[in-house]
Amino acid sequence: MNELAQTLSSSAPAPSGVEARAQTLDAALRTASPAEVVATALREIGRDRLAAVSSFGTESAALLKVMADVDPAIPVIFLDTGWLFEETLAYRDTLTEQLGLRDVRAIKPLDADLNRDDAARELWFSDPDKCCLIRKVEPLKRALAPFDGWINGRKRFQGGARADIPVVEADGKRLKFNPLANVTSAEIAAIYATAKLPPHPLLASGFLSVGCMPCTSRAEAGEDARAGRWRGRSKTECGIHTMKTS
Repeated sequence: MNELAQTLSSSAPAPSGVEARAQTLDAALRTASPAEVVATALREIGRDRLAAVSSFGTESAALLKVMADVDPAIPVIFLDTGWLFEETLAYRDTLTEQLGLRDVRAIKPLDADLNRDDAARELWFSDPDKCCLIRKVEPLKRALAPFDGWINGRKRFQGGARADIPVVEADGKRLKFNPLANVTSAEIAAIYATAKLPPHPLLASGFLSVGCMPCTSRAEAGEDARAGRWRGRSKTECGIHTMKTS
């Protein structure tokens, strides 16, 4: 049994509940490598009840590479909002093939929600929070319904609401794993270089963080990587990490 497994198995019994379970795992995994976090999530939850969520954005390949090395059959949920860059869709296909991902699931918003709230396709401008709600938050809730835990690629160095994220947290009735919470931007670059991962096609054009087309712009020199998301608005998150998914 490795040191991490011994720590988990020897931990004093915690009070029942997802919050307590998350706290116990977070304490055990506080200094674990991303691969150890993914492997622990797989062992704790089981492949049939664990999913990864990926935007296939500019840094997404790092988490997907780590996950694929542990188990390429872990389901990957991809939110196809209807506003994504064609380059992002092509990048998804490229990474899926290169990493041997076996279960990438494209989840789209409900037609009924789009017809009711965004028939003119201008909700991104008039009410971006509601646009994200029907195009990202609600689809993710549906996609995660069968799962007891999920993996995502947030990092503390991204700042803002992400600066203090734990390695493991409770998300309603689910456990939420943040394997890259502790990594640095240099370590992300090293994963790309070592594995010869292709960059997102828009990265070279100055798009340091890529989301939906209407709400993504280039970052200027010296700006934070996410400065080009919802530029000119107070909004900094789409909602999938600030609203409970269950």
